[in-house]
Amino acid sequence: MATKKKLTFEQQLEAVEALISGMESGSMPLEESMRRYEEGMAMIASMEKELQSAQQRLTVIRRSAEGEDEEVPLEVDDEEL
Repeated sequence: MATKKKLTFEQQLEAVEALISGMESGSMPLEESMRRYEEGMAMIASMEKELQSAQQRLTVIRRSAEGEDEEVPLEVDDEEL
């Protein structure tokens, strides 16, 4: 059995968009639509984890009062996600 190659975030997004287009066309049988829906939801969950991980890694460099660079975690409102 061949191992699945991990798709990049962008590739996953394109795949989800293609799944949505295929399902919206109405030409897919119900069973295939359900299977593809499950695949899409799994990809979306994976993408959400990747985004959360990236958000945790983001930092902003700001000048401290002494003029030294200081790393500060980027604060993002939940509304921005």
